[in-house]
Order: sequence, then structure tokens, then C-alpha cells
Amino acid sequence: MKNLLRSRETWLAAAILAMIVATTTRSPNFASAGNLAGIFNDTAILFILVLGQMGVILTRSIDLSMASNLALSGMIVALVNAALPGVPVPALMLLATLCGLALGAFNGVLVWRLGIPAIVVTLGTLTIYRGLIFLIAGGQWVNADQMTPGFVQMTRVELLGLPALSWYAIIIAAGFFVLMTRTALGRSIYAVGVNPTASVYAGIDVGRTKFIAFCISGALSGFCGYLWVSRYVIGSVEVAKGFELTIIAACVIGGISIAGGVGSVAGALLGALFLGVINSALPVINISPFWQMAISGAAIILAVVLNGSGDKRGGRLILRKTEEPS
Repeated sequence: MKNLLRSRETWLAAAILAMIVATTTRSPNFASAGNLAGIFNDTAILFILVLGQMGVILTRSIDLSMASNLALSGMIVALVNAALPGVPVPALMLLATLCGLALGAFNGVLVWRLGIPAIVVTLGTLTIYRGLIFLIAGGQWVNADQMTPGFVQMTRVELLGLPALSWYAIIIAAGFFVLMTRTALGRSIYAVGVNPTASVYAGIDVGRTKFIAFCISGALSGFCGYLWVSRYVIGSVEVAKGFELTIIAACVIGGISIAGGVGSVAGALLGALFLGVINSALPVINISPFWQMAISGAAIILAVVLNGSGDKRGGRLILRKTEEPS
């Protein structure tokens, strides 16, 4: 019970619940099942992207190109759908995922093989991927009237009261939880973040592990490219512009340490939900957009402070230096 009360996830869940209760006093319908389901659905894409970013951050890296990857992959499948309306939607979803995987693998190779810092690599590819969108689309947008009904409806079909978009997030979150807690890859990702040197002695290929993390991040970004274009019915160079900062903010709020090796799937998802509830609650109580940004920023700073104080813990001695014989 004591550990539960000290858990970041517990306090974050309590904060989310407090926001919902406080907003309900101003707008009784805010806590209705339909509205909460709508908030969850609106946050579904962020849920998926946060998981991909979490894997990268845990290895002491960062992926600033996720939103650009999403926009490029989404534009590619939107153009294919407009030019070849007979292509099945599941094939387009797979195409978006593979495009994202290729873009993520490109980031991973530069980090792994060339040893370039991840923040430098992804800051560069962030701009490159946006430029490619402009080139392949000729500066044009893909609008709703150019998309097939099946392409648009794939994220809107309801099952048990929830749109398909929400179910994609739930299924991916469950799979990612198993990956991070029940597989050797998940343990390797955590180990690399905790102590890269000790990981080498344990037989873990640090560079390869980071490469795989970037591949996962890229694949999820690509898949979300389809989800975003289908959900908002538009493909353009402006899609998800600046959204990479929201993804990172959700990770930090959820307790994912920028120093690597610390964080949980539940925390990452709660961080995303926290931002989702804030974005939905503040307009309801007539908070101006400027204060919305300020409050979100304050939450991020507070989370960083809490993460910093939580990371001040002693490490374990892995190797002891022995004196050389005289």
C-alpha cells in the first residue's frame, strides 16, 4: 500500500481524476461516458506515439522526427489512395507502417553505425521528412473528396461503444506492455538506459538495441500517419507540425526519465491522458488558449523536477577496481 501511494502512476491518475471532477462542477456532462470516450478517442494517436517515444528515450536517446514521419507516411498513403482507389485499406495501413519503419530505421542506422547523437540525427530528419512531403505532393493537399469512403471510415467503425481508432490504441498498448515487461528486448532497452557499459558486459548490443527502438518508433509513427489522415481527413505538409513536443511532454509527465532506463507503459499512457484531459477541460471552463499553453508548460516543468528528484538514487557497484600488484 505504501509503495502504491508513492507511485508516480497513482498520483498522476489522481490528478487526472481531480481534473475531471473539478471540470464536472462547471460542466456536468464532462464526466459522462460519451464525453470521456470522446476524450480517449481524441488522445488515441498520442497514446500510440508516446509508446514509441518511450522506447527510444529509455535507451538514452530521443526521436524528434516522429511527427514528421507521421506526416510523410500519411501523405504517401493518402496519395496512393487518391491515385489508386482500388487498393484495399488494410494494405494502405501496412504501407504506412512500412514507410514509417524505413524512416525510423534510417534514424537508427545513423545513430548506431555512425555514432551521431540521436538529437542531432532526428532534428535533421525532422526537416528532411517535411521537405519530402512538399516534394512528393508538389505542395498540394489531399482532401476528403479525394479519399475513398473505406479509407476514411476505417477509424470510425464502432465496436462495443468505442471507435476503431480507440481499439487500435488499446491493442498496441497491450502489445507494448508485453514487449517491455515480458521479453528480452524489453529488458535490454531498460538495461541500456540504466547502464550502457554494464549492458555490454552482459552481452547486450547497445547500438543494435537503440536501432530496434528507433525502428519501433518509426513503425508506430507510420501507422499513426494513416490514422491521422483518416481521422482528420486531410494530408498536407502541415499535418502534426510541432506535435513531437507534445509527445515528449507526455513522456516526461508520465515519468519517463530523459536520462534513460526509468519509466513504465502505464506512466507513459497516463501522461498522454493527462494532456488529453487538460486540452478538453480547459476550454470547457473558459480558460484562454494562452493560459492553456501556460498550464501545460507548468505541468511539464513540475514533472521534470519530480523526475530529477526521483532519479537521485545511488547506483550499484558493477565492477570493482583492483589494485595492481607491486
